[in-house]
Order: sequence, then C-alpha cells, then structure tokens
Amino acid sequence: MLSFMNVTKALSDENRIRILLALHAHDELCVCNINELLELAPSTVSKHLFLLKNARLVKARKDGRWMHYRLNRGPDAPEIVTQALDWIVRSVSDEPEIKADREKLARILSVPLETACCQ
Repeated sequence: MLSFMNVTKALSDENRIRILLALHAHDELCVCNINELLELAPSTVSKHLFLLKNARLVKARKDGRWMHYRLNRGPDAPEIVTQALDWIVRSVSDEPEIKADREKLARILSVPLETACCQ
C-alpha cells in the first residue's frame, strides 16, 4: 500500500508530470536542464525530484556536482511504477503544455556542451 500511496502522491502535481514526460522524451536529464525547463527555484525542483525518486518513478546518478535523472524503466522497477509511467505517457503526451515543454527542452539541450550548465 505504501508504494501505491507514494506513486499517487508523486503524480498529484503538474510539474512532476512535466518532469516525467521530459525524461520520457530523453534518456537522461541533468537537474540543471530540469530547472531551466520548469523555471522554478532549484529547491522546489529538488523537492519534486525527491518525491519522484521516493516513489521509485525515477533513478538518479551523480556526476561531479550534478545529478542526472532518468525514468525507472529497468527490470527491477515495480509493476506499479511501470504501469503509472505508461499511463502518464498515454494520457497526457499530446497536451499543449507537454508539446511546448518538448520544444523548450530541445532548445535547452541544443546549447553547446562547453556552455551548458552541467559541464
């Protein structure tokens, strides 16, 4: 029951859904890219990512001083996580806000590596 409650809590915020769909569109994103996409305070983005990680919807890895996030799609992902991620992708991928996020993220990621925030 705890897993279910953590997943439903994590899915109850538009910004967390936006993060999940951004990660669905890209294998992995640096937290600096997510910050830039959402245009929220880093502490707010950090709290959103904490809730997503706590629900096991995302995985994180540290590279130097930057954290990189990806969807938890591996064989060790709980079934509820896989089902929730599939449901989100099916349900809201075509929403105008998500399409706008994809375009914005493409611009963010097109910055040359030497000037990117996480390099």
